[in-house]
Amino acid sequence: MRKLLAALLVLLIAVPPAFAQERKAYGQAELDQMLAPVALYPDPLLSQALMASTYPLEIVEAARWSRANPGIQGDEAVRAVQGKDWDPSVKSLLAFPDLLARMDEQLEWTRRLGDAFLAQESDVMDTVQQLRQRAQASGNLAPDARQRVVADGRTIAIEAADPRVLYVPYYDPYVVYGPWWWSAYPPVMWAPWPGYAMVRPGLWWGVGVGITAGFFFGGVDWHQRHVRVLHVNNYYVRPPAFRRDVGVHRPIATGRWEHNPSHRRGIGYRSPDVQNRYAASVPQREFRKEPRPAASAPTERRFERPDRTQSPRQEPRRDERHDDRQHDRRGQSMPPAFTASSPPPRFEARQERRREARPERQPQPNAAAQQRPQPRIEAPQRPQPRIEAPQRAQPRFEARPPQRIDTHQRQPRIETRGGDRGGWREHAGRGNGRG
Repeated sequence: MRKLLAALLVLLIAVPPAFAQERKAYGQAELDQMLAPVALYPDPLLSQALMASTYPLEIVEAARWSRANPGIQGDEAVRAVQGKDWDPSVKSLLAFPDLLARMDEQLEWTRRLGDAFLAQESDVMDTVQQLRQRAQASGNLAPDARQRVVADGRTIAIEAADPRVLYVPYYDPYVVYGPWWWSAYPPVMWAPWPGYAMVRPGLWWGVGVGITAGFFFGGVDWHQRHVRVLHVNNYYVRPPAFRRDVGVHRPIATGRWEHNPSHRRGIGYRSPDVQNRYAASVPQREFRKEPRPAASAPTERRFERPDRTQSPRQEPRRDERHDDRQHDRRGQSMPPAFTASSPPPRFEARQERRREARPERQPQPNAAAQQRPQPRIEAPQRPQPRIEAPQRAQPRFEARPPQRIDTHQRQPRIETRGGDRGGWREHAGRGNGRG
């Protein structure tokens, strides 16, 4: 029982590191798949391609520039982009437009290759050596007039036969390496480049690219299994620049190559360890601080009420007044120097003599007066519709027969109080016929 518990405890302790390693790393099948099309490149070109693959956005920008400037390659292309803020490894690939175009077309492959190189640099170097050994065992990797193949037992180095001319090979991974051993992970491949000719089955060569002897600044240290910066060329180095989007550009230095996360342009990393490593080393964005103008004391604005007694139309200035003499018969303006001076006296006397010698014109009868007056035609007036006001209904009165008044009718008796007798006295009206 105790032995069983001890075995379970050892298993639980050993499982998490294995899961963590699988989660953060590419498998061997994926590494073989990604490195198959570039493993047989010369070492200097292979180092530049691995470094540039960590900056996929700058690869896209460089490929667009290369398409816009066809026919430029070699040192001429690199010197033409000295003002660009790209990484030196990306600039160096402009000398080889075909390879740069393939990395732009296969952008997902380029990004995976860069992530694998940052997370597992030693594994990438080992995979390249394994692929070269397979190609050499198949008889498809041998020295010739274009390249040198140097094998020292454990490692195989490929160099250019002439340091001033570099040939970029194209090969079929299914033929060069022999039968492919990962059926679920076929190798990455593309069609041969224009102008390439087949030398032997599965291998094509094109025209070499002329470069200077010190064109490549990087190489591969196979014993330490990492990429090194051997020397720095002058047209790869620029003084540190400050930009709002990428931060600080650090110049490259000799020694082991270091990834510059500022050229990553905000693209994340696949491996969490790589993300944590370079997220802490990204410099803070520094902005160019320009001196602000000194604050001036606020000036008091005074608003004056316009004088309404004056005319709103102001008198034009002397130099803006219209002068008929400033325009000749053609309507063109005369120069100011001519209009400012008065005509000479001889000119006035000559004009006076011309007016006296000119015969007086007889007044011509007005042509309008001789015309016959035309009768005035008035438009017929249309009768206006008569609008009658609505009549209101009058109240109806019925005639009544006159009433007969009886004069002999007895008048009401009025009793008054006697003044001196203290009693009542009866009076009769005067109109009742009594005496």
